[in-house]
Amino acid sequence: MAALASPVDLSPTRDFRALAVEAARGIYTWDSRSSSYSDVYARVRSWWELLPDGSNPLSVLVKEFEATGVTATSFASLGQQAARRTGTAQSVRCDLELAKVQEFPPPWAGLHVCTVIVQVVDETSRDRNTYSTPITVMLNCPPAVTAPADHCVMVGFYATADRIVY
Repeated sequence: MAALASPVDLSPTRDFRALAVEAARGIYTWDSRSSSYSDVYARVRSWWELLPDGSNPLSVLVKEFEATGVTATSFASLGQQAARRTGTAQSVRCDLELAKVQEFPPPWAGLHVCTVIVQVVDETSRDRNTYSTPITVMLNCPPAVTAPADHCVMVGFYATADRIVY
C-alpha cells in the first residue's frame, strides 16, 4: 500500500504556476479511508473562488469534479474498497505556452490559464491503476480587480476533455 501524497498546500501566493500545480494535485488526491465524498468535495469547493459576475457557477465545479471520475455514488462504492487516489504533477504550461490561449487570450489582466499533466494513482485494497491526465486550472491574480490584492485564487478548473486548454 503506497503512502498518501503529502498534504496539498494552497497557501496564499502570487505564484500562479505553483498554485495551479497544487490545485491540480489536490483535485486528484483523496482517501476514502479517512474522508467522505462530502469532505473531499468541500475541500475542493473551498478553493473555488466565485467571481462577482457569476461566470464560474458552482454547477461547473460539480460537473468538472465529477469528470475526474468521482461522484457521490461511486465514492460510496470506492469507500467499501478502501480506495484512495494520489495526483502528482508531471508538467505545467501556462498562458502563452498554450496555443488556445495565444488564439483566445484571457478577457482581463491577471486571469491565468494553466494546464497541468497529472500522474494519477488509483488504488483499492486489491487493485492499482496508474495513468496521466490533463487538467486546466484558471487563476485570478493581481492586478485583476476581482482578485485579492496580495495573492491568486482558483476560479475554475476543467477536467472534461472538450474543455482542456492546450
